[in-house]
Amino acid sequence: MIIFFLTPLLGSLKNFVKYKKFSPFLFLRSPALCFMLKIIIQTNNIWMIMILERWIMFVFKIIRSLIRNDYLKKKEKYIEKYNLKYSNYFSEHSFDEAV
Repeated sequence: MIIFFLTPLLGSLKNFVKYKKFSPFLFLRSPALCFMLKIIIQTNNIWMIMILERWIMFVFKIIRSLIRNDYLKKKEKYIEKYNLKYSNYFSEHSFDEAV
C-alpha cells in the first residue's frame, strides 16, 4: 500500500519545487482514488490499479481543460513565452468543409 503514495509524493515534490506550495488535497487525491478503485474492482493487482488511476486522472484533466477553455485562455501566454506563430487555418475554414 505504500506504493500508492509514491506518485502523490513525487507530484507534491514537483509542485513544491515549481510553485513553492503544498496542497494536501492534491496529495491525497491519488491514494484515495487508488483505494476506491481497489474496492470497486476488487483486485490486488497494484499495477493495474495505478495505471487505471493515472488514466482516470488523465481523462479528468482533459475534460476539465475543455470545460474551462484553457487553450484560448492561455494562447496569448504561450505566444509570448515560446514565440509561437499560429496559422489562421481554423478561423478561415469551418469544420463543415472537411466533412
